[in-house]
Amino acid sequence: MERPDLLYIVEPMKLEDIPEVVEIERLAFPSPWPARAYRYEVTQNQLAHYFVVRHQSSEEPEEEVPVKKPSLLRRLQTWPHRGERDHRPMVGYCGFWIAAQEAHISTIAVDPRFRGQGIGQLMLVKMIERALELDATLVSLEVRVSNFVAQNLYRKYGFKVVGRRPRYYSDNREDALIMTADHLSSPSFQRVFHKRRRQLSKRLEQRTRMSRLD
Repeated sequence: MERPDLLYIVEPMKLEDIPEVVEIERLAFPSPWPARAYRYEVTQNQLAHYFVVRHQSSEEPEEEVPVKKPSLLRRLQTWPHRGERDHRPMVGYCGFWIAAQEAHISTIAVDPRFRGQGIGQLMLVKMIERALELDATLVSLEVRVSNFVAQNLYRKYGFKVVGRRPRYYSDNREDALIMTADHLSSPSFQRVFHKRRRQLSKRLEQRTRMSRLD
């Protein structure tokens, strides 16, 4: 969904994005990946496809929810990268691996200050679009059994629970549900996908108009 006129824009993840990715990672997950993991994904893993979402405005968001402030060292490390992009804040990132026509979503995260604005859905659409371009026939992922918000989003796009991984998450030994969307090129999946994508586009258009009126 390439829409440069919208409030948020999706771009391929670059090496210089990683300090900001790590900031959001630490806010979003109890057991965050280290920066070196993302450096490997971006520079060495040929099966990986990662993206970031940036706010088109240079304005910082209001503190809608309490978030842990990054350290002074982290702010100094990320300052040059933000300046290069006119201070457009990163609001989310995502990625998947692909092999044998199966795309596996490895991560998806939204800055807590921007949740509930359709950014997670925008990233899911981007990954499905890219998976289709790469001739994937199936998309899979793991999700916490307690994460009903994420599960509902995936179900909207045709994902179904196909299994369970006991004690999958290391922080609290919580189980993971395995969810998949298959037959991506089938008429039935395409109907659902295009319907949801149109709905998301209208939602983001409305939010963009509201932002410009502020």
